[in-house]
Amino acid sequence: MPYLIDGNNVMAQTVGWHRDKVGARKGLIRDLARFVAAHRGRVQVVFDGVPDEEFPEGTKYRSVHILYARHGSDADSRIKEMIGKSSYKRDIIMVSSDRELVSFANRHGTRVMTSGRFRKMLEEAKTTSRSKSEADLGEHVNIEEWLEYFSETER
Repeated sequence: MPYLIDGNNVMAQTVGWHRDKVGARKGLIRDLARFVAAHRGRVQVVFDGVPDEEFPEGTKYRSVHILYARHGSDADSRIKEMIGKSSYKRDIIMVSSDRELVSFANRHGTRVMTSGRFRKMLEEAKTTSRSKSEADLGEHVNIEEWLEYFSETER
């Protein structure tokens, strides 16, 4: 089931995210990668702002497709465009708590999940990922260190 994520809206569910927007964006991308691994889903995330040098427009990072707002526009407009052009609107789960975006998605038959609910799913995927890794290896493993180490070679 494909998820279409309003990246900044989901990041805003974390206290203090605005103090380090680049770090928050990278953290969300890592969380989304864990989510994809746990749920075997497809994820596209759209961010506001200038593309990150490490994750430029169109990058796929561990099955997470990373997109940005078009020049002079915002992520909401890009998400609306993507929904409007999709032949499979009813299969998409659009994740955002933005009222206007939610209303647009509902009018087009796209399913909607709030950012808060999705953030909880990301946390569950993180917990499941840790438990599974620790059980597989029989010892405590710092998954963040592994993700940082292997992220350079797997992109």
